[in-house]
Amino acid sequence: MLVELELEGVRLEVPSSVPVMMLRESSGKRRVIPIYIGGPEASAIHYALEGIVPERPLTHDLMLNMIGELGHQVDKLVLTEVKDHTYFAELSLDGGEYIVSCRPSDGVAVAIRAGVQIYAQASLVDEVGRDVANEGAETEEIIDDFREFINNISPEDFGQ
Repeated sequence: MLVELELEGVRLEVPSSVPVMMLRESSGKRRVIPIYIGGPEASAIHYALEGIVPERPLTHDLMLNMIGELGHQVDKLVLTEVKDHTYFAELSLDGGEYIVSCRPSDGVAVAIRAGVQIYAQASLVDEVGRDVANEGAETEEIIDDFREFINNISPEDFGQ
């Protein structure tokens, strides 16, 4: 069974400054799948999201152009599994007639350019999907506690 995903974007993890691609379930539990990616792939995804069209085709543009010139069409990307912290994906062409294995970051860069949907195997989302809504609630609780502390502190609390 496939789960529809949406690309939330690419972020830099602090303090390492490593790009992380964030994919979220389109419905249901809205879990997030964070995937570490390389800098060039992060740039390619960012360009596609921002609608930046280079003067000459970049690698992912070239790939999509070649697929089209050969008379084929990308119809979806499916994240299939993770093994030893390495994610795997497949680009589907011509309604599944052709399946091309790829890295998720490359697949997303192509899928965004082609305007096709991104999916993941439900078993993969169950395995690695993170419920960030709960993480956010815990973080908000810590921030509220800190705000209360700041609002109630006085100079006398520090002593001499």
